Amino acid sequence: MSALFEPITLRELTVPNRVWMAPMCMYSAASEGPETGVATDFHLTHLAARAAGGTGLVIVEATAVAPEGRISPYDLGLWNERQQQELTRVASAIRSHGSVAAIQLAHAGRKASSRTPWQGSAGIPAGDGGWQTVGPTGESYGDHPEPDALTVEEIQRIVQAFGAAAERALAAGFQAVEVHGAHGYLIHSFLSPNSNHRTDQYGGSFENRLRFALEVVAAVRAVWPAELPVFFRTSATDWLTENDEDHREGWTGEDTVRLAKELQAAGVDLLDVSTGGLVSNAQIPLHPGYQVPFAAAVREATGLPVGAVGLITEPAQAEQILTEGRADVVLLGRELLRTPYWAHYAARELGAERRWPTQYAYAVGSRG
Repeated sequence: MSALFEPITLRELTVPNRVWMAPMCMYSAASEGPETGVATDFHLTHLAARAAGGTGLVIVEATAVAPEGRISPYDLGLWNERQQQELTRVASAIRSHGSVAAIQLAHAGRKASSRTPWQGSAGIPAGDGGWQTVGPTGESYGDHPEPDALTVEEIQRIVQAFGAAAERALAAGFQAVEVHGAHGYLIHSFLSPNSNHRTDQYGGSFENRLRFALEVVAAVRAVWPAELPVFFRTSATDWLTENDEDHREGWTGEDTVRLAKELQAAGVDLLDVSTGGLVSNAQIPLHPGYQVPFAAAVREATGLPVGAVGLITEPAQAEQILTEGRADVVLLGRELLRTPYWAHYAARELGAERRWPTQYAYAVGSRG
């Protein structure tokens, strides 16, 4: 049997295979009035298609827990009932194809209030349709406007917002939830010494810089059923480990292993291992599977299940990552945008059972 198409059970949730869809922002949510942050027909069609394509678990893109936590004006949110209502349709559509419905909860922090990628991703000033961003301190990301440094009381309100959004996600029918702690967004900016220069209980020492992340996880785990899993996405390195003269020391792979142990103790069931995003000009050595070693290091040191992501495009490549014990699942991003039925084609190549929708039988036939 192909390792890629073996089920995996986390807590009491069994996912039919180990081909998972990574959360990818589509910048297609409603952006005005009472519909702000609400999923559209695009999201329903886009995500259901990947479930029909045989993907075992589909993670809905970064979904903001508060209005100011959106990356752009066109991001999904989950801070009110209207947003929950439309995401219920999305979760139901994913599950109807035999896939597991998951959602990533996020706060963009100092990288919020940005234009879409096709508009250049620059920060939008508050007077030009944007809003005031927040961060650990008042230091900006790149050329974005300066954020407000969060007070302790404001930090606690955001922690509570993550918990409230998790409750809404559960009510909407999602079976797994992921806390977004990567890519320079709010939680990551607290973790990294490059961006966190606070002098209170949320800054300074390694333990203090972890405090916000662990409080968010605790708030989510407190409302999430014991039988269902919680994931955490991390940037395993800021790619600043050479102490580039233009940057202070950043977050490292060794830091990620230490974080993983704390997250495991806090009730996290899988670490989704990405990298980068804290600074705009980091030099990242892109090549197939370039982030896999970071996932493998966490798995070896902690035994915590991990997901590998990043330039994984070929079935044989994904299969090898699993058979070598470097990860427990693989998450595909842009490859699934190009090839929604990737899992079906991979199953055929690897000799695994295929689960095409019954309605497609006449087209698929013996070719699989």
